[in-house]
Amino acid sequence: MKSGGMRAKDLRLTDLFTFDPRGGVMTFAGERVLIFDAVALGLLRKQLIDSFGFHAARAVLTRFGYSHGWRTAESLEGALPWADEREWRIAGGRLHRLKGLVTFEPVDASRRTGPEPFADAVWKDSYEAEQHLLHLGQATEPVCWTLTGFASGYLSRANGRTIYAIEEACRGRGDAVCRMVGKELSAWGDAITPHLAFYETDCLDEALKLVQKALRRAETRLHRASRTLAEADEDLVSGMVARSEAMRGVVAMARRVAKSSATVLIYGESGVGKERIARLVHDASPRTGGPLVALNCAAMPESLLESELFGHAKGAFSGAVADRPGLFEAARGGTLFLDEIGEVPTAMQAKLLRVLEEREVRRVGENRTRPIDVRIVAATHRDLAAAVREGRFRQDLYFRLRVVEIRIPPLRERLDDVLPIARRVLAEAAAREGGAPKELGKGACRALFDHDWPGNVRELVNAMERAYILSEGPRVELGDLPPEIAGGEAPHRGGGGDDTRTLAEVERDHILATLSAVGGNRARAAERLGIGVATLYRKIDQYGAARRRGEREG
Repeated sequence: MKSGGMRAKDLRLTDLFTFDPRGGVMTFAGERVLIFDAVALGLLRKQLIDSFGFHAARAVLTRFGYSHGWRTAESLEGALPWADEREWRIAGGRLHRLKGLVTFEPVDASRRTGPEPFADAVWKDSYEAEQHLLHLGQATEPVCWTLTGFASGYLSRANGRTIYAIEEACRGRGDAVCRMVGKELSAWGDAITPHLAFYETDCLDEALKLVQKALRRAETRLHRASRTLAEADEDLVSGMVARSEAMRGVVAMARRVAKSSATVLIYGESGVGKERIARLVHDASPRTGGPLVALNCAAMPESLLESELFGHAKGAFSGAVADRPGLFEAARGGTLFLDEIGEVPTAMQAKLLRVLEEREVRRVGENRTRPIDVRIVAATHRDLAAAVREGRFRQDLYFRLRVVEIRIPPLRERLDDVLPIARRVLAEAAAREGGAPKELGKGACRALFDHDWPGNVRELVNAMERAYILSEGPRVELGDLPPEIAGGEAPHRGGGGDDTRTLAEVERDHILATLSAVGGNRARAAERLGIGVATLYRKIDQYGAARRRGEREG
């Protein structure tokens, strides 16, 4: 390798590709290459899937991509006078673009919460996802098999050790962009196990035989899992359970708006999950490779808010010992989430409006402006329209923020979500504490359904984490819940006293207990109870109406 030589970012197609304008043999990095039509490759993919099945086709295309990546790294090593070995090793992403396969964009390291992977990139304009959607429609799992194979082969050959690349998001299954993560085997842990069969065979024939043998069994498991998910009727997005029709509408709206660059204003009471929806908008958007930066405007004193948002120059005020970019700059290429936007002081609202309109920011103590590239998602629990009428919030800023408006209903208006959320929190607590999973007892189930949830999802999560710790048996009982949720009632232990209940009360308890046992799934609960789903819906609505009527009369 030569100092001062070629760098990966400076590679041009003309550095590697040679051809005779009259036709004939073409070479890339000294090796003969061919030009194929993308649609023809898409048709080949469809024929492989139709003839051999989804998993066998994936094995063929993944191994093909791996061989392609390995050979490319091998031929490229000596084809150019590289500045150093690192430039050759990282040139794979650039080659993706030069060969027209996909556009490569590194992921901002600040977005990662765990250990840094060996490779992490957002792929845009994937020919493979495009062709899969064109010929086969949306898939249930990532489909850029040759691209991940190519990345694995190139990285493995260039770095002298086996690297596995996996797609964590893919346009072929409905995500906004494709995202590839590459790690060594030991770093992947159990997550790599389902993918090894597509990488570790020595040749395509062996890979095909291996996968064909398990094809029917694997696809049967896949269909069974799909049916189970459909029966569970649970849509878990960014850690949020959305089973009720109301929350399904919220999630659908967030997914639709995520694909645009529009500013979003999220309404909802404290604790309903506004930040979760903001993260969903970011993660499902083309900006997912950039950072999601959040600021609670209500928690920031007015004297510091301007500096926090816009940044400051050294010496701008006492304590400003160095230049510091603000959050608008820190969120470059990503999303800035402004929580409790209704608490921003009036004077600050005018400055915020200017930044949103001009798409540039001026640090405190500076005269020059800096361009910004950021999407704004704001949230509030206040009625901003009323604040505008009362002169507490600028009307022009209000309209600038609410290009798209998403309203999250309080938990008391989406009782279908209560039991699924409670069960998920218990499962997460068990995994975190290393203990056995726990179910909800009948009394606890009824109490959760009856509670008004003034603190919304946040209150429910805290209550279930407390209940998991305090409960001693395999079930969370009424007495394990906080007193304000348990209502001061003790679970029935038997013995003296008049414990006679009406038939309606027995029926109600039995229905709620059955709902708890099936994780809140109404279709399965109705089947177990031997009643129609419509009847079950009607009875649950009656229980909610009776509870609200009792609260008013009380």
